[in-house]
Amino acid sequence: MNRSTTAQPVRVIDDSTLSRHVVVAPGMCGGGSLVFGRIGDWTWEAVAAACHTNVHAARTSEGEPAYLSFYYFHVRGGDVVHPHGLAFGDELQVSSRVFQFGSQGVITLHRLAPARLGLDDAPLAPEELYERPHPDCLYAENFNRWISRDRQGSNQRLSQVAPPDFSYGGLPRLPNAHSPRTLVGRAREAGSFYSAEPPGLVTAGPDHTSEYALDVARDLNGAGLVYFASYFSIFDTALLRVWRSLGRGDARFLRRKVVDQKVGYFGNADPGAVFTITVRRWRSTARPRIEIADMAMRDSGTGRLLAVAGIEIDVDASGADAPTS
Repeated sequence: MNRSTTAQPVRVIDDSTLSRHVVVAPGMCGGGSLVFGRIGDWTWEAVAAACHTNVHAARTSEGEPAYLSFYYFHVRGGDVVHPHGLAFGDELQVSSRVFQFGSQGVITLHRLAPARLGLDDAPLAPEELYERPHPDCLYAENFNRWISRDRQGSNQRLSQVAPPDFSYGGLPRLPNAHSPRTLVGRAREAGSFYSAEPPGLVTAGPDHTSEYALDVARDLNGAGLVYFASYFSIFDTALLRVWRSLGRGDARFLRRKVVDQKVGYFGNADPGAVFTITVRRWRSTARPRIEIADMAMRDSGTGRLLAVAGIEIDVDASGADAPTS
């Protein structure tokens, strides 16, 4: 990709769309969750601009803090731009567009394109992301819902409630054919984005179960909630354990190419929580190099489902492990 040392400010294309020229910095690349955190920041900025709402300091009608939470995060990697393939100085053209999705939430679509493609700044059409994606680009789909705590100091019960100044009536509507509501609802009910026997997939090995203790020094955001990007890191920690058990080295894990990744957020947790994460692996019968990690995260004490993830990885793209002496 092209390299530069400066980035241009955000441009407002229309009432629902922002465009920006981005130079990849250390805070948005690597083998972890940094890029997802940056995309989430862009979502908040786009919603704030499109809905005329102070997303970062929103309040309910009772004056309690309201948070634009992530309910579903979907990323589709491209041949050039994919989640863990960015490097310092890469230049991107990022287009973000917000769609209305009921009175309590929004859908935001992003396209991360290599700047050298010179794509126009026209509002991102849903059909591009869902039907005709550019092969070089990364696309992200965020479904966000407003929430507020039922009880101060606890993340166990969070209610849907939008701030009174949340303005969404002028936003474009996402076509029903592209709505993620049914997909996410089924994942919440089943604890998985996949059926018991997914068509075109075969089991790639036994299930793997591990525990993860919530890290208050890393996993909580400034509001005291488990940070949405930390879910990516927690799932990656469980997946790394699986890869190590298969004899795949850490260097190969860092080089992994994520083709598609979905995360559904169904609960939060308080400090001191311990999670149980189950991992099922599938392999594509049509494309044996494609492996899918089907994961569910539950509270170890109560069994409450907190999140599910589906990660499609091109395992051959990461290469073979280097021989050891």
